Amino acid sequence: TEAYTRTQYCKWPCECPKFPPRCSVGVSLVTDGCDCCKTCAKQRGESCTEADTCDFHRGLYCDYSGDRPRYEIGVCAQIVGVGCVLNGVRYNNGDTFQPNCKYNCTCINGAVGCVPMCTNSRPPLVWCPNPKLIKMSGKCCEQWICDDSKKIRKTSPRHISSAAYEGEDEAWQKNCIVHTSAWSPCSKTCGLGISTRISNDNDQCRLLKESRLCNMRPCEVDITQHIKPGKKCLAVYRANEPTNYTISGCVSKSPYRPKYCGICTDNRCCTPYKSKTIEVRFQCPDGTEFSWKIMWINACFCNLNCKNPNDIFADLAHYHDYSEIAN
Repeated sequence: TEAYTRTQYCKWPCECPKFPPRCSVGVSLVTDGCDCCKTCAKQRGESCTEADTCDFHRGLYCDYSGDRPRYEIGVCAQIVGVGCVLNGVRYNNGDTFQPNCKYNCTCINGAVGCVPMCTNSRPPLVWCPNPKLIKMSGKCCEQWICDDSKKIRKTSPRHISSAAYEGEDEAWQKNCIVHTSAWSPCSKTCGLGISTRISNDNDQCRLLKESRLCNMRPCEVDITQHIKPGKKCLAVYRANEPTNYTISGCVSKSPYRPKYCGICTDNRCCTPYKSKTIEVRFQCPDGTEFSWKIMWINACFCNLNCKNPNDIFADLAHYHDYSEIAN
């Protein structure tokens, strides 16, 4: 084989123009692959490199298969029916598998959605003074026990709903077992990112991938300046004035004042534990309109169990103890 020198498309330190480029309507303004400058994302069929990235908002990726053996210049292609890689193992689109005894997963168009097999993951009811999660011999799932079982009350407190402690069984709907996986962690720790899940809650009972935008915290705001004296964390940050969401030059028709997860000055990290999905209507300069689902954070807490943004199991865990919540 002939020797060749690989082209270096990224150069450091970064040298960016004073003003970001103006992208065509519908084309995303993204950070380049060098993590340096704002650039207009490449569209389907256009050439791409490690610096010139494809428009991930449109489900595009850079296909380098036609540039063997260099793999330097690719073509932006649509992610349709691609497989998944989890823990070094590749799965085909549509494969259902168990990476371990605790989860049952499905590969849908490059996204992995998992259902927890251990549904009894809540501690004994609130009057148990010392709940412990232990590994039982011969069983995959840990079990909750109460060390002081003699003091357990025989009746439930009136304010506790028994339904709140039932297993998370899947619902039946028109001969279809409806399942919707948890949303994956946001793809970015600050700024606009993407979160995905899979669901068959549709007329065809087909597992489909759903996406929503997410913004854990603004990149341009120094949240540490808002931490109260004597405190090490700010669990929730909220701007004083409402603003409009912006995607690819299109602006939300209404202003919003969302909550963001804050930050800590020690080793703790702040993540959402209560959120919902809202639908936001956007209007583009040419008059066209579209809607996007967006994650709306209701509450966050800060603890030492920091989630990896690529950990698909992170949001499947139940938080039974808030002893590390930052006030």
